[in-house]
This record gives sequence, C-alpha cells and structure tokens, in this order.
Amino acid sequence: MIKKKKKKAQLPFRLNILFFIVFLMFSVLIIQLGVVQILNGEKYEEEINKTVKDTTKIPVPRGKIYDRNHDLVVDNKPLYSITYTPPKGVQAKDKLELAQKLSNYITMYDTTDKKDKKAKLKSISERQRKEYWYLLHEEEAVAKLKDGELEKLSNAEQYKTILKRITDEELAEITEKDEHIILIKRELDKAYSLTPQIVKNENVTSEEYAKVAEHLDELPGINATTDWNREYLYDETFKNILGNISTEKIGLPAEKLQYYLAKGYSRNDRVGTSGLEEQYEDVLRGRKEQIQYSTNKNGKIVDTKTVVKGERGKDLVLTVDMEFQEKVDEVVRKELKTAINKFPYQNRFLEDALAVVLNPQTGEILAVSGQHYDRDEKKFVDNSYRTLYDAHRPGSTVKGASVLAGYQSGVISPGDAFYDRPLKIAGTKKMGSWMNLGYVNDLDALRRSSNVYMFYIALRMGGDYRNPFPNNASVKFNNSAFQEMRNYFYQFGLGVKTGIDFPFESTGYVGQTPQAGNLLHFAIGQYDTYTPMQLAQYVATIANDGYRVRPHFLKEIRNPDGNAEDELGTIYRSKNTEVLNRVEMDSSYIKRVQEGFRQALQSPGGTGYSYFANKDYKPAGKTGTAENEVFVNGNKIYTENLSLIGYAPYDEPEIAFAVIVPYLGSVRGQHPIQHKIGEGILDTYFELKKERDQGEEKAKDTKEEETDSDE
Repeated sequence: MIKKKKKKAQLPFRLNILFFIVFLMFSVLIIQLGVVQILNGEKYEEEINKTVKDTTKIPVPRGKIYDRNHDLVVDNKPLYSITYTPPKGVQAKDKLELAQKLSNYITMYDTTDKKDKKAKLKSISERQRKEYWYLLHEEEAVAKLKDGELEKLSNAEQYKTILKRITDEELAEITEKDEHIILIKRELDKAYSLTPQIVKNENVTSEEYAKVAEHLDELPGINATTDWNREYLYDETFKNILGNISTEKIGLPAEKLQYYLAKGYSRNDRVGTSGLEEQYEDVLRGRKEQIQYSTNKNGKIVDTKTVVKGERGKDLVLTVDMEFQEKVDEVVRKELKTAINKFPYQNRFLEDALAVVLNPQTGEILAVSGQHYDRDEKKFVDNSYRTLYDAHRPGSTVKGASVLAGYQSGVISPGDAFYDRPLKIAGTKKMGSWMNLGYVNDLDALRRSSNVYMFYIALRMGGDYRNPFPNNASVKFNNSAFQEMRNYFYQFGLGVKTGIDFPFESTGYVGQTPQAGNLLHFAIGQYDTYTPMQLAQYVATIANDGYRVRPHFLKEIRNPDGNAEDELGTIYRSKNTEVLNRVEMDSSYIKRVQEGFRQALQSPGGTGYSYFANKDYKPAGKTGTAENEVFVNGNKIYTENLSLIGYAPYDEPEIAFAVIVPYLGSVRGQHPIQHKIGEGILDTYFELKKERDQGEEKAKDTKEEETDSDE
C-alpha cells in the first residue's frame, strides 16, 4: 500500500512540469505575436499586400557622333525636364487634381510669345474640353441622362451620351486658367503605368524646375529631372545623312511599333527614324536603367530598386571629314549658283547638284553633297540623301564598263579600232559621237569619248560583226546581249545595291525593252539610270584594280567610357574594309581602262584635259553628258545631265568621286559645272591634306625643340 501511494504522488508533479513548459511556450508565442502585430504590423501588412513586381525601363541619352578626326558632330544637349510616372490604377480625377496643383508651378506655353500661347490653347480639342467639364461637374453631368438610360446603357455609352449633351454655354465656363490645366492633364493622360512620361522639357525655366522640385511631396508621380535633345553642331551640313529621331510626343513610329515593342522599347521612346540615326539605332540607344516597382493590391508603390544600371548609347565615329565636307558643299553651291545665274532661262529646270567622295581602297565615305536650289525661297537646301536616292542617266561616264564588257566578252581586244562616223539603223535616227572622230582605238574612245566605238561593242555583243555597219541596215541582234552587258555592269555596282550602311538606297531604273537600239544607248549611258553612290563605287572599283569594296559611313563604334565628357571611350567595334567582289576580268584589261581614264583628264584631246591637265595630284576619270526630258504642259523639253567620275593619284589612288548635275539647258557655252565641281573637290582634298601634313610637321618640330630645351 505504501508503494502505491508513492506512485500516485509522483504523477501530479510531472504534470505540473509539463503544464509549465506549455505555459512558457504559449507565453513566448504570445509575445512574438505581439511584436509582429504591434511593432511590425504595418510593415508586414504591406508585405502581405504586395501582389505585383513590375520592371520599368528608363531611357538614357543616345550615343554621340564624331567625324573621322574625332570632331563632335552630334551631341546631347542637356535640359530641364518635368516627368510623370503614374502608379497602377490611377484615376482621371487623380490626374485632374495633380494637373491643378502642377499648374501653379509650370506654364505649358511661352508666356512671352503670344503666338505660341494662342497656338497651344487652340490645340485643345472640343472633346478634351468636354471631358474636363465632366470631371469638374460629375453630378451635374450624370443628371443629363434620362430616366432608364442608367440601366439600359453601358458605362461607355453613358459617358459618350453625357459628352454629347454638354452645351456650348457650359463649355464657355472654362477659363484660360482651366485651359492651362487641360494642357497639363493632356500630357499626364499620355503616361503608361510605371513608365515616365515627359510633361514638359522645352523652355523649362530654372524657377519652374526649382518650384516643382520643392513641392514633389504634394505632386505624386511628378519628378524634376534632366533630359536631352539632339544637338547638331554643324547645323544642316550632312544633316540629311545623319537623319532624325522621333520626339517623345510621337514616340515609336506606328509602322514599326510592334518591332520596337518586341525589342523592349516603350511606346514613348525616341528612336532613329531616318539616316544613320536609324541605321545604328541598336548601338546609339544605350542600355536603359531598369527599376523594379513593388505594388500592393491597390496599385500603390511600396518599394523600388534599381536592378540594372543604365548606360548611355555607344558613340559613332564616322568616316566623313566634316571640314572637307563643308568645303565640298561650298564648291557645289558655288558652281550650281554660277550655272543658274549664267543662263537663268535655259537652266530654269536646274535645281540640284550631287557629289560623292570616297576612299577607293577602303570604301570610306569622305563627303557626300546634295545641294538643292529652292527657287521660291531663293536659297540652297541640303539634300545629301539624294546621292543615294536619285538615279539619273549618267552618259559617257559608263564607257569604261562598256569597254571592259567588250574585252571580257571577246568582241574587241585592246588596240582594236573603228571608224567613228554616225550609224543609221533601219527605223531609227542617225546616232553618232559629239563629232566625227575618224579612226579611234579603245584608248582614244575613252580619251575623246567616242559613242560610235561603244555602238560597235554593243552590236558585236548582240551578234552583228559588220564593220563598217551598212547605212540604214537592219541589225542582227540576240536579246541575251542586254543581260550579258548588264551582268558586266553589275560587277562594278552599276544597277545593283552598293551595300552602303544606310536604311535605303535606290538601284536605279532598268529599261524593259531589250532591242538593239536600246543596247546601243545603254552602252553610252543613255538608257538605265544610276545614283551618284553607284557611280562612285564603279569608278572606285576601276581605280582599285577591279576590287569592289562596300562603301560605308561608319569607321568605329566607341564605348561611352571616356574619362572626360568630350573624350572618346575605348573601341567597341571597328569597321573593316569589305571586298564585295573582284570583277571577272583580266587585270591587263583593268589597266588598259585606267590608262584611258588617265588620258581623258591628262592628255591633249581628252574631254577633261582643259580642267585637269598638269595637276600635281595626277587625276584620272571620265566625263559624261546624257540627254534628259522635261515635260511642261504636255510639251517635251530636252535638257542634259552633266556628269564626271574620277580618282587621284591615278597610280596610287586615295580619293575617288562621282558628280551628277541633272536638267541643264543644252546651250553653247554652258557652264562646265561637272568639271568645276570635280576640280574643286580634288583641289580641296589635296590642299587640305598638304595643310594638315605641314601642321603635323610643325607640331612635331615644336615638340622636339621643347624636348631638347628640357634636356
């Protein structure tokens, strides 16, 4: 009995220990719960309420653009900017209230310019005014619905009906101050959730910037920051080639919207829309800064953090020499103006002069000039893009390709001669050279520009070997000769894309009638049309011993990591010389045509001898004249295209060029504009080279003198 009593006494003691332990555990749990609810309750409630994490990409400044000498061409001009980043679920009334507050600190028009103010206020549409009135008088607006319309109509239909019933008298209640608020709200309405939208970045004064920055706490989503605008340091010079970018108001171009959205752009991003800005958009755009927003179930932003640091776009170094470019433009404008003033009536259709200059060995574009004379404004306009877009009949400049086609097809051999006198094919008019030249061989034909020699090449390629060709006879002609000759031309870049790094280039017009007479015209540059860029590649290929290289504007891409603001960073990528093809012709044939081109500019009797004889830089090239038609009131008026291609020095070429001036009047004593432009280009290039060489030599001597002095 005693042992049993002892066992009963031990049981409550153990239970007490167990209860005590349980009590301690509950106490700890209660204390922890109190800490969570009382001290960290709000924090954990926000964590619980977090529902979405969104990443927003913030645009960065575009890369800069430099010329080959590292002179800055395109920069980013900093400016004050007021932006709005709306949270999720923001309502129209919230934006209205924000616009009302913001109107106290900024003005959406130039207060000193009455025209600007009037234009901005006039831009407010009737619908925008009605929507504004609706927000201010919501109860009164809803009362405009008739009995039963609340039940029958959808929300959208109700809203549309109310807007229709707002009267002109009610809209007249809107004051000028209200209109200013509408202008601000209009910009706020363009913003997408968690994506910055520029409210104002033009003419933001330091006072406006400071006021907004001071009151950010009462302006949810508004930020006072800095923005940029593209600044072109050479004004309109080369601007056509540099291209444009869209504004933040336009954003992504509609025709490429899906393309850019798929690449991670936002709808209001600025992108290149033409020229090199478009061509190199991928490297100029930079790396956007990515900010992650955490929002609760109400759309309120509860946390932000930068997940990817932004970096401005990479810089472009172009092949173009801007000092040389400006001088070439001056030459082209001067000669165009002289030609117009010399024969104002005969040259009434003359408006453009086009020129391309490149390095034939590397394909680097040194300058492109397209000068247009606006007769209404009586001023010159830079249209350099037309050197790639506009195709014209080139005239005799293509005779080098015609002779090479004759060599390679085997219908002529170097030294072959023909008697130059007009040919008469049955059913056509007589065709001849600019004068009867007598017996001419292949070199004479290039030097003196014989049309008849090219006619015989074309006839033979078509299968007709009669020499001399009988007067008024029909031609024995194989239509395949047209394609055969074109294939030879293609090897030089005539009639095909040059491959230049630009969004668009024309390949010219291809005639559709493969008849014998047309092939004769084709052989002298009177049928198919070519751009100045194609002609430049063609002459560069001849200068470069038959190697056709891709012309290009880009020299290097640089990282934006320079130590100073105006210092270039490390090289990201270089553009190397790219050989597109080697013409399938014997090297001796190329040498033969090179000699013919040399004689055309340097030997007596050459069509360019009067302008290029005895030049120290030893040029070679080919002149050209082509007939062109202008139709006025149904009447055909004949004009001429004057052209010139060339390179120098002929034995070690470092510069090649092509010039086309269309629609000149055919008059005696016409201003030799193509020759003067070509001469001006070559003179300018070698004079500038000499000046720079002398400057470098002087700088070197000065440095050596300073070193000797230090020693």
